[in-house]
Amino acid sequence: MNEQKLQKILKKHKLWLVDEKDGERADLHGADLCGANLCGTDLRGADLRGADLDFSCWPFWCGSFDVKVDKKIAVQLAYHLCAIDCDDAEYIQLRNNLLDFANQIHRSDVPVLITR
Repeated sequence: MNEQKLQKILKKHKLWLVDEKDGERADLHGADLCGANLCGTDLRGADLRGADLDFSCWPFWCGSFDVKVDKKIAVQLAYHLCAIDCDDAEYIQLRNNLLDFANQIHRSDVPVLITR
């Protein structure tokens, strides 16, 4: 998806979030967002199922709450969560519970995460 088209969709989505005229929920279902910089973008309620988010910047704030994703994207997010180094006992328990799911990552160039 080209930048101009993406910005148009995101502008309408921003209006939709505040119930403005001409607002429209972002339907990015199946979109090629590879490398897209979504930092600062409010994606609440957007449909990203099937979108390619490889090498993109996922918004790490409340603007990414309630985003509709598919399993592929959920696995990517779980993989990144499991790949951080944290020695907190609660995190380790959570990580161990997510490992099988996270290791289903679609990319062949990333290592399998160490299992429990």
